[in-house]
Parts: sequence; C-alpha cells; structure tokens
Amino acid sequence: MQVDAALVLFCVWLTGAVARTAQSRGHKLETEKQSRSRRETSMDGGKKTGSPIYKRSADMTKSLMTKSEQLLRIDDHDFTMRPAFGGPPIPVGVDVQVESLDTISEVDMDFTMTLYLRHYWKDERLSFPSTNNQSMTFDSRLVKKIWVPDMFFVHSKRSFIHDTTTDNVMLRVFPDGNVLYSLRVTVTAMCNMDLSRFPLDTQTCSLEIESYAYTDDDLMLYWKKGNESLNTDDRISLSQFLIQKFHTTTKLAFYSSTGWYNRLYIHFTLRRHIFFFLLQTYFPATLMVMLSWVSFWIDRRAVPARVPLGITTVLTMSTIITGVNASMPRVSYIKAVDIYLWVSFVFVFLSVIEYAAVNYLSTVQERKERKLRERLPCTCGIGNPDEMMIDPQITGYGAMDVNTTGNYGMPENGGCRDRMLAQVSLNDPQITRQVRPSRGYVNIWIDTHAIDKYSRVLFPGAYILFNIIYWSIYS
Repeated sequence: MQVDAALVLFCVWLTGAVARTAQSRGHKLETEKQSRSRRETSMDGGKKTGSPIYKRSADMTKSLMTKSEQLLRIDDHDFTMRPAFGGPPIPVGVDVQVESLDTISEVDMDFTMTLYLRHYWKDERLSFPSTNNQSMTFDSRLVKKIWVPDMFFVHSKRSFIHDTTTDNVMLRVFPDGNVLYSLRVTVTAMCNMDLSRFPLDTQTCSLEIESYAYTDDDLMLYWKKGNESLNTDDRISLSQFLIQKFHTTTKLAFYSSTGWYNRLYIHFTLRRHIFFFLLQTYFPATLMVMLSWVSFWIDRRAVPARVPLGITTVLTMSTIITGVNASMPRVSYIKAVDIYLWVSFVFVFLSVIEYAAVNYLSTVQERKERKLRERLPCTCGIGNPDEMMIDPQITGYGAMDVNTTGNYGMPENGGCRDRMLAQVSLNDPQITRQVRPSRGYVNIWIDTHAIDKYSRVLFPGAYILFNIIYWSIYS
C-alpha cells in the first residue's frame, strides 16, 4: 500500500518537472525572438537612407501568395467586349521599331520586314492596387484571357509572330489600367512598283496596319508620337537599294459592307543602286555594239571573218536581253533597260545588214565591170592615161580602189593597182554617145568601200548621241 502511494507521488512530481521545463524553454524562445526583432530594428535605423535593400517596402503585387489573375480580377469581367463598351471609341496608340528590311522582290512585287509592334491603351478593368506604382509584366499566356486590339496587316501575303525560344509577346499592365502590348512580327506585304524607269528607279512601299473588326466608332487607331513613333535600326541596309527615308501617315479606309476604319501607314522610299546593272547589263551591251563596228574595218571579201562576227554579237545581245527579262516580272510596259538593250540590239543588227548591203552592191558592181570588160579591150601600162576619161556621172562608177574588183587583165607586179585603163572602140554607138569624141581611152576609178567608210563614222556617232539622250532623261 505504501509502495503504491510512493509511485503515485513520484509520477506527479515528474509530470510537474517536465511542464516547468517546457514553459521555461518557451519563454526563452519568445525572449530571443523579441531580442532579434529589436536588433533588426536597430540595424534598420543605423543604415543609410539611400539603401534599396532595407528601405524598400513589400509590394503586394510581388507577393507569391497573390495570383496575378486574382489581382487583376480577370474572372470578374467579360473581356470579350472592348473597354468602355457602348461609350466613346477607345484610343489605341501604336509605335513601331523596324528591326530589319529583309528582301525586296521585283518579280513578286513584295517586301519582307521584321518589326516590333507595340500597342498602348487603357483598360480600367485591369487596374489593381499598388503601393509604389509598380507594373506587372506577363507573357503570351495572359494575352489569351484579356481584350487586346485585333490588328492586322493590309495587303500582307504572309506574316507570323516569332516563337523562338518562346512566343515573342509581352504584356505590361500598370496599376491605373494602362496596358502595353508588344510583339515581334515578320510580315511579307505587297508593294506596287513602277518599273518603267528600271534600273534607274525609285520605289515607295507601304506597310498598312488596321483593326479587323472594330470600326472608327469603337476603336481610334493613331500613332502614339506622330512621325517619331517609327524608329529604325541604323544598321539596316539592302544590297540593291538605298533606304532614303521612313515616314508615317494616318488615313480612313472605307468598306461598303462594314464601314470606316482607321488605317496606319509606314512609308519607306528606296533608290536602286545602279552600279550592279552597269557592270552586268549596260557595259556588256555597249561592248557588243562596239565589237560589231570592227567589221567596218575588215575587207569586204573576208566573208568568214565578217559574218561570224556579226552573228556572234547578235546572239550575245539576245542572251543579255533574255537574262535581264528572266529576273523581271512580265509587265506590259517598256522599261528603261529595255530601251537601252533593244536600241543596242538594233545597232548590232544593222551592222550585219550593212555588210549584207556592201556584199550585194559589190556583187552587182562586179557584174557590171565584167560586162564592161567583155565589151572593152583592156590595156594596162598605157603611156598617156589621161587622153580620154569617162564622166563618173555617165558611167555610174566613182572613185574606187581597184583591189575590190580583182586583178582582171592586170600584171602581177601591181603596176595598175591604183586605176584601170580601158581602150574604148569609138565605133560602138552606145559608148560613143557617152564619151568625148576627141579622146580614145577611158579612165575608170572604182571605190567599193563607200558604205564601210560612212558606217565608221555614222554608227559610233549615232550611238554616242543615243547615250547622251538616254542618260540625260533617266539619270
């Protein structure tokens, strides 16, 4: 009995001791927390006022415990409707940063541009409380849950939003409800080019931005900072064009079935570099024309030399024309380069026709000479060659080099190469009527190079005149 009572007292004593120990430890822990808090407070008071670490107060927008969708109250509003639906049109400002101007195609008549497209508007449904006016930045996941302007590129052929390594979309919301929506886009749009002065032309292309669904009664689209809303990279350059200037305009577009829409324009002017075409087109064409003139200095009897030269220059000009047209659209008007190439082709072709005319007239002349020799006894080395002469207007022969008619009836030593003397029988009534009765001989000076001599001057002179007129008009 006494043993049981002793055990009970021991258990009661042990329980009280454990309780006192736990109470003492709790009091010490609380005391340490209060002491640590006082030390941190004293350290905050001792730090400089400009320290961003200890002075910056906590912002509920940055708290991990608060979800962004709950903070923006996205579930409390219908974001399928535009802001201030039923009221005045919502103003949407736009600015553009042109990153690159990639390609300009004359064949497809389009251009490709990569740009940063930024929209600015105010949606009070997205306003949220903030102690220090800090904005919140989101990616493309939140864009699908709120209202954003439905911009599209008018006359675009292809366009896409970059998605490497993630969608290049940024949404920034400010506490007062102002929204910045930015995306990186590459667009290929149509550019109506006038190639009548190609390649000495200047082109102006436009990129047009417009709302697809909202008319000017619901959405007012405007450039946020006027012409300064368009910024370009100074490193933008093109191989064939010089970018002269960028500028912006705003107009209204009307559709008969839906109404009026605000449309923003980005205009840029391009001037083509001419040096490439001088080397690849103009200079070779000029050389071919000059090469065709070489035939004027070649003997007319050298048929194997003159004919291939003319045909080669004609075929080369045809190849140049075909190569230029292969890289150009099939337009229904004449381009400046067409005028130059076709005029050069005509000059080359006329040089071939010129030799055909020389060869034909020489053949006809030789036939006449052959008939004349058959009727006149030919003598060479006559002592008095000036006893009798035939008037060139009567005989139809002018001064001509004798080597063009061959060495008919002439000695091999070349003693009669300058002129050919023929003895005329005065008994022939047809010849007697055309010669002087006091003379017995006829002196015939024959020149078959008259056309070549004139061509040596006329062809270069006409081509130089054409070049002066051409470059004064198109340059």
